[in-house]
Amino acid sequence: MAVKKNAKKDKELSLEDVLWNCRVALRGIGSTEKNRDAVIGLVFLKFSGDKFEKRHAQLKEEYPNLPDKVMEKPSFYNSDNVFYLDEKSRWSYIVENASSSKIAVILDGAMSNIEEKNPSLKGALPQNLYVSLGANNRDIKALIDEVNKINQERFNEQDLIGRVYEYFLRIYAAAGTKEDGEFYTPASAVKLISELIEPYSGTVYDPCCGSGGMFVQSMKFVEQHNGNKKEISVLGQEKNPSTWRLCKMNLAVRGISSNLGEKADSTFTNDLHKDKKVDYVMANPPFNLKNWRGKDELKDDPRFQGYGEGIIPPVSNANYAWITHIISKLDVNHGIAGFLLANGALNADGDEYQIRKSIIDKDLVEAIIVLPRDMFYTTDISVTLWIINMNKKGSSHNGRKLRDRSNETLFVDLRQWNKNIEVTNIDKGKKKRKVAFTDEQIASIKEIYNSWQSIDGNYTNVPELCQSVTVNDIRKHDYNLAPSQYIKFIDHDLEIDYRGNMKDYQKILNQIIDKEADTEKKLRNAMKVIGYEID
Repeated sequence: MAVKKNAKKDKELSLEDVLWNCRVALRGIGSTEKNRDAVIGLVFLKFSGDKFEKRHAQLKEEYPNLPDKVMEKPSFYNSDNVFYLDEKSRWSYIVENASSSKIAVILDGAMSNIEEKNPSLKGALPQNLYVSLGANNRDIKALIDEVNKINQERFNEQDLIGRVYEYFLRIYAAAGTKEDGEFYTPASAVKLISELIEPYSGTVYDPCCGSGGMFVQSMKFVEQHNGNKKEISVLGQEKNPSTWRLCKMNLAVRGISSNLGEKADSTFTNDLHKDKKVDYVMANPPFNLKNWRGKDELKDDPRFQGYGEGIIPPVSNANYAWITHIISKLDVNHGIAGFLLANGALNADGDEYQIRKSIIDKDLVEAIIVLPRDMFYTTDISVTLWIINMNKKGSSHNGRKLRDRSNETLFVDLRQWNKNIEVTNIDKGKKKRKVAFTDEQIASIKEIYNSWQSIDGNYTNVPELCQSVTVNDIRKHDYNLAPSQYIKFIDHDLEIDYRGNMKDYQKILNQIIDKEADTEKKLRNAMKVIGYEID
């Protein structure tokens, strides 16, 4: 009976239960980063193995007389965007040997072998991780058993791979430190950017790509709008080696080809995509990054020139280094960028002021959208979405006729859109709550932006929400880009009926006084009964 009961309980586990159990298997063993890589590494092996087995079965069906030796050619799999796996790298072999005393060695060997057989994965997979993890064989087997439960037949999810990867990226970002969380941008913020800049075709670039969320959402956007994913190419760079590997795994397991450079490196000091121009930029750079260059470094770099003689982003803050780098990458005829920055960039002074003045005078700022507080795992501050457009003149764009928006900028303030809370269960009794946009809210923001852009749009300024502003108006406000400078504020105090309210307050006050007098009278009478008089 006990076996049946456990089997039934196992069968009823939700996907979230299984993913939670994957994390629990390594609880208290290694660092957040190592545990993250160990779990996601196994998930990679599982999904890669599933894809390989499916392709292997297709080949057997299509070519029943094909010798096994020929069927092992990597080209048969790579042509279908499937990684070739030799026998000891396949998930079935790993599950079969999960109880082995050498399971950690087997896993590390599989990672090494897969990289060797699939050049596109060079440097992507963790090496010698499982041997150095500090987990015993029982813990690793428990993790393998849980990961093995994740399959399409059991959980009928249209995008199971995406769902699982998104869960682990989010959960480990929430559980880590500020620096640990920088590899992940909340999904709703990424979706908002893609819905606004609409990367249907061309090259999408992210100079600080983290775990690849911007690229994944670009592909999702194309799919959801019935576009062709083959018309999108991905270009990125990431400084942190473990995050760079995470990104390569994330994209590879989803079948998204990419160029992330041959290694992890700083976009600023070693631009791996020098002189390349792109159609779209989507980015969430580290906020207020310090010491991004040496004191006398990059002073003559062309990316940071053209904003005034001797003007260059300061060493103390990289916000404007990201902005000018992004502008340098955009196609001068039609490039569009959507990126997030700390609010301080909206009105920073010194050389940053001069750079901002130049960008505004060049009429590159299409929209400034302030987001609610507490959306990000790295900070609880409100941040801003900037949209830079190299061509604001009238044109046709994805079936819409755009009006000439030259010398105009749209300001949107979403700080009050903070009621939808996403709860992440980090551990027993420990949860992290973050603000997230709903799909309906994203659609509403997109409607505001698109109606402002379009010839036939019915855009109107809305107090405390949005305002269309001319560049001359921005100049009058000394090039300040804070939406609060332009969006009309309603003084709700003027709507208060003071005379009526004072009558109500007076009535309540009289009731309180009468009640206190009655209480005092009763107290005096009670004291008289026992022989005491109150003066």
